[in-house]
Amino acid sequence: MKEIRALYPAELKEELVQLGEKPYRAAQVFRWLQQRNAKSFDEMTDLSLALREKLKAQFFLKSAAVEKVLKSAVDGSRKYLFRLHDGELVEGVFMPYHHGNSVCISTQVGCRMGCAFCASTIGGLARNLSAAEMLEEVFLVEEESGERISNIVLMGSGEPLDNYDNVVRFIRLVTDPEGRDLSARSITLSTSGLPEGILRLAEEGLPVTLALSLHASDDERRKKLMPVARRYPLSEVLSACDTYFKKTGRRVSYEYAVVRGENDGSAQAEALAALLHGKQAHVNLIPVNPVKGRNFEKPEAAALLAFQKILVKSGINATIRRSMGADIEGACGQLKRHYIEEGTV
Repeated sequence: MKEIRALYPAELKEELVQLGEKPYRAAQVFRWLQQRNAKSFDEMTDLSLALREKLKAQFFLKSAAVEKVLKSAVDGSRKYLFRLHDGELVEGVFMPYHHGNSVCISTQVGCRMGCAFCASTIGGLARNLSAAEMLEEVFLVEEESGERISNIVLMGSGEPLDNYDNVVRFIRLVTDPEGRDLSARSITLSTSGLPEGILRLAEEGLPVTLALSLHASDDERRKKLMPVARRYPLSEVLSACDTYFKKTGRRVSYEYAVVRGENDGSAQAEALAALLHGKQAHVNLIPVNPVKGRNFEKPEAAALLAFQKILVKSGINATIRRSMGADIEGACGQLKRHYIEEGTV
């Protein structure tokens, strides 16, 4: 049986025609799935009972649920723990900004990239999320918060390019004019640096913002923080990012988690400026979130500002990410890990 919420309009039309239905029925079903977030076929009340029974017999309509939500008293952000149809747990974060509401969603249950400062990698990779499950994360946040989402960040647990086909399908579905009709330019895909995936994405015709988790200005330091760097040197990763910019015209964002005593010195800032010199780049400096079991600390405020100043003076556009959800375990993987450790699952 196929997962019906993951079907494109043309695929859905073909399926319904094969069931003996009129092609226009596909548009009705698609709206129920993508605009109204129907959780069962019985909700589709403008369809005949006979058609609803056919759909039940032929397709899955899996539904996730909000397991837990934490609301920040500081900035209005919300941290979600979602329970998927098979009992697995993933996280998401709702972040209100003056320019619109953003949601950070997960693309995998766990992650196999092994980044040293991330809680999501501690248990390894359990499985990929389907495009439908990613859509449900967005829908559930809208339902619980009562707010419309205008920006999506694929930066929760998981490596999006390690789940390439499902992620691209999700992007095409959520941007479909007959669905949520979200602009692809309002979607950011964060990757630890898989060159093949970056080059494939450049050919998709999807002008999403690419964010590279850089975190170091040289291969040796990056290998200590990110095991993926042992396979893909910076030269290969940055070359793929350059190609992405040339193909899409979209400036690449370079994410740099700043860790006290590891990569926050002036020498590292100068090396980073040299590495990105001449590129259409934006550097997002992220004070690292302390994670239980990881010996990483946030940088001193003065060191962080000095780091940014060096980049800006060198002609590199650099900002310090506004930390949101610190009082509700907003960092990736923290809520799920604590929830499991407490024996709630």
